[in-house]
Amino acid sequence: MEDVSSKRVTDFLQKCVKLEDNEGDAQPKEEIIEVQTLPVLAPSYPQPVQEEISMVFNTCPVPANLGPCTRRRREKGGGHDGTSASLYVDRRKSKVWNYYTKLGDAYVECNVCKKQLSFHNSTTTMREHLVRKHSIRDTLLSQLKDDQASDPDYVAPEGAAKRARQLTAESNSQYHAVSCAEPRTDVILELVLEMIFRDLHPLSVVKDKGFGLLIGYLEPSFILPSPVQLSSMLWHRYNVVKQHLEHYLQTAQSIVISAEFWLSHPNQTYLTIMANFIDGEWRRARCILETQQVHENQAESSLGDRLYAVLTDFGLSNKSVFCVMHDSQQALEANSLQLKSVYGWTSLCCAAHLLHLCVKVGLEVEQVREALNTARSIVCYFQQDAKATCSLNSKLEAINKTKLKLVMDTGARWITTIEMCECLLDLKWAIMSVLEEHPKGTTVVQNLADHQWKLLQDLVPVMRTLKIATSFLREEQNFSISSVMPCIHGIVTAIGQQSEEASGVIKTVVSNIRAELTQRWGILEDETLLESPAVVASFLDPRFKEMRFLSPSLRSELHKKIKSMLSQFFNHQSPVSAQFWVPSADYKAEVGEAGGQLSAHKERGPSGQSQSMYDILLGKDPTESMPEIHQQLENYIVEPLCKRSTNPLDWWKNNEHRFPSVARLARQYLAIPATVVPPDQAFAPSESALEHRRGVLAPENLDQILFLHQNFDFLESMRNGNENLSKNAHSQY
Repeated sequence: MEDVSSKRVTDFLQKCVKLEDNEGDAQPKEEIIEVQTLPVLAPSYPQPVQEEISMVFNTCPVPANLGPCTRRRREKGGGHDGTSASLYVDRRKSKVWNYYTKLGDAYVECNVCKKQLSFHNSTTTMREHLVRKHSIRDTLLSQLKDDQASDPDYVAPEGAAKRARQLTAESNSQYHAVSCAEPRTDVILELVLEMIFRDLHPLSVVKDKGFGLLIGYLEPSFILPSPVQLSSMLWHRYNVVKQHLEHYLQTAQSIVISAEFWLSHPNQTYLTIMANFIDGEWRRARCILETQQVHENQAESSLGDRLYAVLTDFGLSNKSVFCVMHDSQQALEANSLQLKSVYGWTSLCCAAHLLHLCVKVGLEVEQVREALNTARSIVCYFQQDAKATCSLNSKLEAINKTKLKLVMDTGARWITTIEMCECLLDLKWAIMSVLEEHPKGTTVVQNLADHQWKLLQDLVPVMRTLKIATSFLREEQNFSISSVMPCIHGIVTAIGQQSEEASGVIKTVVSNIRAELTQRWGILEDETLLESPAVVASFLDPRFKEMRFLSPSLRSELHKKIKSMLSQFFNHQSPVSAQFWVPSADYKAEVGEAGGQLSAHKERGPSGQSQSMYDILLGKDPTESMPEIHQQLENYIVEPLCKRSTNPLDWWKNNEHRFPSVARLARQYLAIPATVVPPDQAFAPSESALEHRRGVLAPENLDQILFLHQNFDFLESMRNGNENLSKNAHSQY
């Protein structure tokens, strides 16, 4: 027997008609809306939660208890409560009543969500509710004229027909469609909230005079909400998106936690905890879980407990975490033992942070430090002395170099040191001329000596090589830690060659940097290399699997280790979940014609291996289930290398079926990012505008704003991606 609720859904949706407005001249054309099943990341949430997720992410859920429009409970002669029929206006001519039930002279009830709305002899609010809450948009927008014509109390404003046509044409745009149907006050309120978490504004922005003047001019009747109202809306939106994210995280095979310590402008330390993984479609996911204040004495202690508490809040087990990445060497040293012994997590340090420490040691050579300090004083002098700056600009105009500007470096970002040196060298003769001509030039600031100019000139090529490495790591296909070891090995080799004919000071700088790189990444320690997740990830990257930075003997040891890891995965995972092939255990034993001895039919499995009669006595040989896994590994090793521009995730998505066991391992290791924050931010020469705004947010709303800022668009893109995949899959049948 057909399910009653399903039949009601079908009956209800078949009442929805789509009308096309041909510039208001032709009669509307009826068309039944096609019902499609949209894949939703979150499964079977409770009804209120599902409706809220629908509202936030613009999905269109179909409630199970949806029924056709109920008949009016009153006849033309009287109401359901016995009142006179003259108190009611019969609006059955308007198709919007297909979705509502009258509850009296002041209220109506939505048949979709059972929400009660106030009724003031107009269907406008009812129509707008359907568009905003239930995405029944195209039908109602095109029926705008039809509804208004059937509403005896509706007075069309000037230009309404033209505006209706414009809104129909703009219905492909989410905000245009919502704005034209939703009450303007509600739309503006929602957009103010989105402006806050998308652009990282404090809630107090609604109290700013300029913002109030702008909104007052654009919408004179709109009353700006208070920060308290916005805070309530923010929490509501946060909770809905969090529930959506919780389900998405459950699909992760393994998670890499990133822990970013950062300072706000009042010098308050915060910890932002992020989850990184590769989903079933080989898409890289990076989600913010929580941002919390860290007191001075807790910045580097009990990190494991903090992470465990956040994981528990999202319904994740500590076993789902593969490793933890920090952006602080002190935090790594203080928490490494606890994370490993208590929670079983491997600790890694951000590649950008380690590279910064290595370069910093190299620039601490005394002669280099003195030259850089003098260079900084020259830049500072021109920034503070207006006459000197005017003289410099006039000389730059004479040689057509007005686009060049002096740059001051910052100690926290070594890339700015390169830019400062390059600018000084480009403007060397103009700077020297101004310092000689200016009356107080030589007394106020000391010029660089000739040997210091030469030192900066020799230093720049070495620093440029390091900068090239950061450009490599910033490319999209190199976000994974798999790109780090080839890159570090390339730096060590390249700067070593550059220093062969350099001065003694530059050789010392290069020697210090190479020593730091070698020590921090364990390049000369075979045992450390084999245990490094970065090395394993490089092998699982089809561009670097030849492992040219390893010796042949170490390469062989790495292959053995990978075989052992695959075997462990096989032993601890069920055949279905691990996607491994398991040889059939069926065999036939017969009595031979001579002597009645047992003989075994040697049946060939998919791996081509035969089964022995000794299985009867000793059971299945456990080693016979391994060769297929190892064969996949051998086939992967002999596979041709990919181009450096290839995205390894795209390659694995297309080849997962060929190497399912190795692919499972690749999904785990390639999920480890090279840097705690995105490389564009980690290697940026200056603080971004969003980083600056993050630093001035109020502590009480900071977590929710950052959470929505990072996750809202990301989850929407994942949902849209799943819908497209589902549509493509359905189109193949």
